[in-house]
Amino acid sequence: MNQTPLRLLIHGASGRMGQALLRLAAEHADTMKVVGAYTGRAPAQRVVDGIPHFAAKELHGAPPFDVAIDFSLPEGFDAILALCVERGAGLVSGTTGISQAQRDALDAAAKAIPLVWASNFSLGVAVLDELVERAAQALAGWDCDIVEAHHTRKLDAPSGTALTLGAAAGRGGATPQYASLRAGDIVGEHLVQFTGLGERIELVHRATNRDIFARGALFAARQLAERAPGSYRVRDLLNG
Repeated sequence: MNQTPLRLLIHGASGRMGQALLRLAAEHADTMKVVGAYTGRAPAQRVVDGIPHFAAKELHGAPPFDVAIDFSLPEGFDAILALCVERGAGLVSGTTGISQAQRDALDAAAKAIPLVWASNFSLGVAVLDELVERAAQALAGWDCDIVEAHHTRKLDAPSGTALTLGAAAGRGGATPQYASLRAGDIVGEHLVQFTGLGERIELVHRATNRDIFARGALFAARQLAERAPGSYRVRDLLNG
């Protein structure tokens, strides 16, 4: 039996993540279809590789969609969240730098639609998040250190992923300390270390290709389409 492709709206399509999403979604045309790609500025072409392109200011007239994937800027976040609530569609967002008011709006929207906001959509990091929380629970009193490394162009430190892993450690009862390294073209490496007397545990994730984040967002979109309203973590979606 043929399955109707998942209708995706890509918000922030001109960015690095947006371009990766468009490219990778095209590899799965049998299960997903991008019905609209939205950019901050008016697009130079209205149709690219069969996908309609629009300016962000045209968002109110978006074609029907099942899930929006948003990797834009905080200034554009309110509009895509409001549209998803209005349409009853799911939202996958990796937009960083959102305000507390926008986080509160996410919480309110989760009562009406399924959504996931994450600082990192790597499925490996989602598993690492769970392992860190479990290790912290089991190793009460051990030191917890998080060391992250990224390319020289990354300005924020610690990284959003390091802080997310630190929150997982905190839920388990640990008090994490952070260290950051900026060097070369490192995509992203995160080490979470638990140290006790005479022994040490290291949990490590290394990203070698940025496509993993786009693949994770597409995975989240597929899973979210089947979910009831609520706020989900990527790790919540791993078991289908």
